[in-house]
Amino acid sequence: MSQTKNSKKSLLKSGLVLSIMTFASRIMGLIREMTKAAFLGTTAYADAFGIAFMIPNLFRRLFAENAVSVAFIPTFRGYAEEEKLLTDEEQKLKKHQETQLFVSSTLTLVTFLTTIITILGIICAKWIVPLFFSANTETIVLNEATLLTRIMFPYLFVISIAAFFQGILNGESIFAPSGFTPVLFNGIVVLVTYILTPVLAKHGQNSDLTYEAIAARAMSIGVITGGCIQAIFQWPFVKKTGWKTTITGLKNAFSNPGTKKVVALIIPTIVGMAAYQLNDLVSTALAGKVATGTVAALQYSLRLQELILGIFAVSIGTVILPDLSGLAKRKAWDEYNNLMVSAVKIITLITIPVTFYSLVCGKDLICLLYKTRSFNDESVQATLGVFKYHIAGLFFIAVNRIITPAFYAQSNTKLPTLSGIISMVANIILAVVLSFPLKGPGIALALSLASAINTIFLFIFMKKMPCMDYKGLARKMLLYVLKMIIFSVIASVPTFFLRPVFLSWFEGHNRFISFGLPTLLTACIFGITGILLLVIFKDESAVAIVNKVRRRK
Repeated sequence: MSQTKNSKKSLLKSGLVLSIMTFASRIMGLIREMTKAAFLGTTAYADAFGIAFMIPNLFRRLFAENAVSVAFIPTFRGYAEEEKLLTDEEQKLKKHQETQLFVSSTLTLVTFLTTIITILGIICAKWIVPLFFSANTETIVLNEATLLTRIMFPYLFVISIAAFFQGILNGESIFAPSGFTPVLFNGIVVLVTYILTPVLAKHGQNSDLTYEAIAARAMSIGVITGGCIQAIFQWPFVKKTGWKTTITGLKNAFSNPGTKKVVALIIPTIVGMAAYQLNDLVSTALAGKVATGTVAALQYSLRLQELILGIFAVSIGTVILPDLSGLAKRKAWDEYNNLMVSAVKIITLITIPVTFYSLVCGKDLICLLYKTRSFNDESVQATLGVFKYHIAGLFFIAVNRIITPAFYAQSNTKLPTLSGIISMVANIILAVVLSFPLKGPGIALALSLASAINTIFLFIFMKKMPCMDYKGLARKMLLYVLKMIIFSVIASVPTFFLRPVFLSWFEGHNRFISFGLPTLLTACIFGITGILLLVIFKDESAVAIVNKVRRRK
């Protein structure tokens, strides 16, 4: 009993540490985007950097992350569990050696395959990069994008090694070092960009390169440096576990039963993941063709949306959702459906007001975070045009993150996957149709509409889940959404009229005062008005949140 209790405490502690690291990573990711905005703005070189980074990053998501979470960790832990069950010391030693051979074989396989892909990527960059730009793009921009791709393609190799180290550590239930590496990576990128850009600019005074092009090179070097440090940072922790990071022969690597199992597990997931990554690929390709700066504007806007989603929707969902699986196992379906209603209502309570506030004060948020150096008024307008359409889909993205795990809690992965694929196809079609008349905002609108389509299909597929009260959930959700829209419109009125007053008070100072203080004041006005409305009408979800916080304390 005591051991179980300690295990639960350890798991809770690990989960808390990982949550803090994830939040810190989002903040550092935003700072990285702020740095990119300061040095590159929404210039052609910002697009060049975004596209060049996206290409190796696509392979990272497909292979490195997938291989670790889906294939390596379960297989590695399987070996470890088998070793624990053995009582004979000689057999335990033999099993340990077998596990070590599996670890070495997997590392060999990872290094071999990623080396080949990296070399091919570097060679083929000059043919791949033009696919993401319009036909009239200047040759100098295409050449720079090709160079940046070649600088950053080795990132795939080093981040795959880092992911492998993460797999060993997570397999040993060590989470903190791997959780910290994204924070470290973003910090290194920011640091290298600030240090290296002036140095490269000084040495390249006689070249035809603009300051933005030089900064893009510096940032690319920051990416590959950050990737290397991600791997190096984790290595001492891996060494401490006792597992050796050695290389074996290719024949042994490919014939090892463990690596065969890893490959068998990962191939189906790569096919599934490839479908989702196609979204990014098509959206980026379209953005690169419609107008200069569109790729960068979309990335700045998405980073801001992800931050809002991380702070509000994901954190609220994380607090409420763990009980779903337990209720499903106990077949307590009334409680299950009530919890679903509560979860959706709380997500609605957060996301609808945040959406309205962002629509009213989005420009101030963008100016506060990004407007400096190369990020000028034109960049603000480009990013704002995209952000308004991105933020319109916030509610649907958040609700999908509540409803999808509800299927998983009943061991149904097929229906939400099918819904996701339908959404993906819709996104691609809508992006193609809307991108050329509306440019960047069209691509952002396509993503929001696709998220809404995903929500609709999730509710349609609930019909196939007899234990889920989809009619009751849909009715209560729609009524509550309408209520929150009315409250948000009322709260937006004083915010809308007081915003220009606050901006005029602090005009002429640095952006943290000129836009930071008005943002703080408008947020307070909006929040106080919203809270008063909730109190006056005795909103049940707001009361439930307060009670839940009190109980946790």
